[in-house]
Amino acid sequence: MNLKDTDYLKEGESNQEVLTEFPDNRLLIDLCGEFDRNIVHIESALTVNIIRRGNQLVTTGEFRLEATRVLQAMYQRLEAKKDLESSDIDAEIRMLSGNTNGGAIREGKKEMISEESREIKTRKKTVEPRTLAQRNYVNQLFHKELVFGIGPAGTGKTYLAVAVGVNFLLNGMVDKIILSRPAVEAGERLGFLPGDMKDKVDPYMQPLYDALNDFLPARQIAKLFEEKKIEIAPLAFMRGRTLSNAFIVLDEAQNSTTMQMKMFLTRMGQGSRMVVTGDRSQIDLPRGIKSGLWEAEELLKNVKGISFSYFSSKDVVRHPLVASIIQAYEARDGIS
Repeated sequence: MNLKDTDYLKEGESNQEVLTEFPDNRLLIDLCGEFDRNIVHIESALTVNIIRRGNQLVTTGEFRLEATRVLQAMYQRLEAKKDLESSDIDAEIRMLSGNTNGGAIREGKKEMISEESREIKTRKKTVEPRTLAQRNYVNQLFHKELVFGIGPAGTGKTYLAVAVGVNFLLNGMVDKIILSRPAVEAGERLGFLPGDMKDKVDPYMQPLYDALNDFLPARQIAKLFEEKKIEIAPLAFMRGRTLSNAFIVLDEAQNSTTMQMKMFLTRMGQGSRMVVTGDRSQIDLPRGIKSGLWEAEELLKNVKGISFSYFSSKDVVRHPLVASIIQAYEARDGIS
């Protein structure tokens, strides 16, 4: 695959071309997609024109070099026998164009891309970071003992943390996974739900079960629960425990009180990793009670060995409308 760009140094001239050759014509067909839908996707996202000439693609437009890098990354995915879906194309656009919004690249707003791009291998699937923020977050999850992931819903904070936890467990790097959430109602009362305490709490913990089901077969999950190698419990159940050789995730940490957060962080034992995730815009604590996530961020941001990863609406990897909805609320609240 050759990128011929020696004549494309004058960025102001939009009539220049980038010619890229793809040696395997079968992979090129998959790259273009049915009815060239993948090409149309890139053209729309990066405001370029892409024309096929035999086994070559000719790209023109202001962001032709960025579009060409995306095409090359897509081709490399196919060479590695990986799937190529619309979401994968969006991920490559975010990663390689320096724009986490997936749309036209903002002039002069290029972000540094981490040299390390890590895949997370689990029993059922391999998970890849889809934005620059996610990539840096995953790198921190592998390298740091205590990581905070802070940002809006849909940015993959908890999903990626659980994936890394499963990876650690399967590779023998930890003995167990512990997933927790503060049991704070978001508009509904747990007390009015039917059943015993487990029946009341389990629906609230469902997002954690959903993540596990993405990474492990159901039979293996059941066995790991039975062997106490995976635990899912409300934050209050962590009191009095010392958690050694474990991968521990606290989800929805914005709903922990300051005392709960201190209690949780001090449960950390030898050989353990901790991840704290939360969304500062969705605090459900009673009025007047300070969020433990806020205080932890203020107190620990300069402590060596603790990493803070931040996400924004531009890192949302759910339906594109989710990002637009979050941006609308942020604009109302004056959040830049």
